[in-house]
Amino acid sequence: MNKVSLFIPCTVDILLPEIGVHTLRLLRSLGVTPVYHEAQTCCGQPSLNAGHLELARKTARHMIAIFENDEAIVSPSGSCVHMIKHHYVELFEGDRTWRARAEALSPRIFELSQYIVDVLGIRDVGASFNGKVTYHESCHVLRGLGVSDQPKALLAGVTGAEFVLLANADRCCGFGGEFAIQYPDISEDLVKDKVKHFLASGADVLILCEPGCLLNINGYLSRNHPGKRAMHLAGFLSENIKGHTR
Repeated sequence: MNKVSLFIPCTVDILLPEIGVHTLRLLRSLGVTPVYHEAQTCCGQPSLNAGHLELARKTARHMIAIFENDEAIVSPSGSCVHMIKHHYVELFEGDRTWRARAEALSPRIFELSQYIVDVLGIRDVGASFNGKVTYHESCHVLRGLGVSDQPKALLAGVTGAEFVLLANADRCCGFGGEFAIQYPDISEDLVKDKVKHFLASGADVLILCEPGCLLNINGYLSRNHPGKRAMHLAGFLSENIKGHTR
């Protein structure tokens, strides 16, 4: 069996724990043995975004020390993967020792769909769904990691699912972490447009790979279109694998 280390980010741990459960179940169903380091914490992205660089470095040192002996680290959050993969190296630009440790860790951390498709070589996880699905390209997943084909490949492998295109799929949903707090009116307009395109697509469910986007979009849907829903890819696949139990 393949063994991977799970990195479960703050948003999942505190607000969306079911994504962590689905990630665990999905990986196990694919013959992977996940391990979890209880000492893991926030990746430091909020500190970096707020300009608290020394605090971000302190967090990065802690996380590097925890994960640097693992062969592969998998997370259901593209933005947190992007933080560790790219920003840790930048944070230690003037520190040769920690920069080298960050660089060594970088190629071994993967977004969930990236790991399943690119590392495991799996496109069909054994799921089935009778309905239409569409996909939102979260900013960090698409632009930061270059992950786009992988989640779509996994959706294409779902028996019975009809994939429909989402207009402006690559446009921000309006979350952006602190952006939604600092610019709530702009954020509201962006998520309103995202949901408008989702409804126009005729899809039964909107799939995405970023917990923050899921909170934002489902929040708007619950207030304005309670009959519609967005789902994290891990949850969609896990819940639709034959034999799944809630």
